Amino acid sequence: MDENKLRAYVGFARRAGKLVIGVNAVKTIRGKVYLLLLDKNASENTKKETESLRSRFSCPLVELENLESLTGKQMCKLAAMREEHLAQAIIDIVGTGL
Repeated sequence: MDENKLRAYVGFARRAGKLVIGVNAVKTIRGKVYLLLLDKNASENTKKETESLRSRFSCPLVELENLESLTGKQMCKLAAMREEHLAQAIIDIVGTGL
């Protein structure tokens, strides 16, 4: 996995306003989500909620190490990608984790 590319793609999405960070923020999304990013150290409750969100949005889910360093937000355990091409680029790099 090319972590530099991954960091760049997540950064592009964040600067473009296409990355929603946090479980509560993701729950409020209306519209399309192309990819969910989950931190591997997330709690069991967060993982259950993420599975529910995954089925609601019908999108892939990728588990990543240290998501907070990629997003630049402390304690970040879940992020939603709302840009199709960046989501596909991330999937191409890491594959679908779940």
